Amino acid sequence: MTGRLLAGSRVVRRTLVLGAVAALATGLAVAGTPRANAAADTLGAAAAQTGRYFGTAISASKLGDPVYTAIAGREFTMVTPENEMKLDATEPRQGVFNFGPGDRVYDWAAQNGKQVRGHTLLWHSGQPQWLQNLSGSALRQAMIDHIDGVMAHYKGKIYAWDVVNEAFADGTGGRRNSNFQRTGDDWIEHAFRAARAADPAAKLCYNDYNIENWTSAKTQSVYTMVKDFRSRGVPIDCVGIQAHFTSGNPYPGDFRTTLRNFAALGVDVQITELDIQGAPPATYADVVTDCLTVPRCTGVTVWGVRDTDSWRSGDTPLLFDGDGDKKPAYTAVLDALNAAVPGPSPSPTPSPAGSCTATLSAGAKWPDRYNLGVTVTGSDDWIVTMTVPRPAKIIATWNVSARWNPTTNVMTARPDGHGDSWGVTIKHHGNRTWPTVSCRHA
Repeated sequence: MTGRLLAGSRVVRRTLVLGAVAALATGLAVAGTPRANAAADTLGAAAAQTGRYFGTAISASKLGDPVYTAIAGREFTMVTPENEMKLDATEPRQGVFNFGPGDRVYDWAAQNGKQVRGHTLLWHSGQPQWLQNLSGSALRQAMIDHIDGVMAHYKGKIYAWDVVNEAFADGTGGRRNSNFQRTGDDWIEHAFRAARAADPAAKLCYNDYNIENWTSAKTQSVYTMVKDFRSRGVPIDCVGIQAHFTSGNPYPGDFRTTLRNFAALGVDVQITELDIQGAPPATYADVVTDCLTVPRCTGVTVWGVRDTDSWRSGDTPLLFDGDGDKKPAYTAVLDALNAAVPGPSPSPTPSPAGSCTATLSAGAKWPDRYNLGVTVTGSDDWIVTMTVPRPAKIIATWNVSARWNPTTNVMTARPDGHGDSWGVTIKHHGNRTWPTVSCRHA
């Protein structure tokens, strides 16, 4: 039937023509037909074809190493500063900020076409002495002031922030006994609310280790917190799962369940600090495949470039050896990523309220853009609102009457006589996170 989005590598035929009138009327161009996906030869390119990023931790001190920068520049699409944006690095004295090392990492990433994850705003460790000397309301205010100062400097530049890092204890899963915790149980909530106010465009993440195993008490405690935040409107967009696997903390068989269950709360999940003792190829491939099977698992970051750059170099846990050569684990990961093209279709994105639902489905993908199909159920007279994550933008629509607001990066769509199935083409500009949609009866 014409008027529907064709998935995979098939060409969208008359549907693009049908959408031309609406596109031109709203300033949207009708997309051409780029070439379909082919097997990629780098981690970043292969992940991009699934709608995900593949990143690494970067140290400013190593940006003068040409082998290090050559690998990082070629292979990865996301960068996390290893230490340069932590609290002791960015605010060594109260109210006096130092962004030099963080800017060096950010500038290298931007110059090489990478996105940046901010790591981390609040952490029990890595605190300057002045902060350790505070308590009570003075500490709480200093916490908020730090969030405001750092996020203001990087406003509009950071893809996602690890707002709070490692706030739960191992074992029982209770809150870690930190100076932040001693200001009250609500400190994490206040941190996320302050972060949203400081930079509304950035994704806000909670990040932790040893929450890979679904049955562990720590995992359950973090899950309960995220579920509570989502139910009360506390702004949290993603959960970062570090995934430091060793013989004492092995890759769990229920890791995929953990990813799925967090994602079902309506947040993205990201593997943020992956390294695996000995770099077994099969385990690396399994971890990446787990992410690929969960539509809201938006990316993987390995914690370092070469084994010699790792914080636990003796475990040789990364994808490149000390000489910068690809290890068997690299090939296993690349094969897993390429086997997943085209990427999985996500679960339906329901309307938060109202009598209709808009569901997204994957369409054709190309290096610089991708198609999404939209299906509306529950009403024949609907208004769908689609919010696109910056800097991506919608460049074409078909089978729908649409209006695009470039200021808010929001499109509103109504039926145009072609039924309740229609589509958009999104030019991602490096941000391949899918838009969110809501539907209401007109």
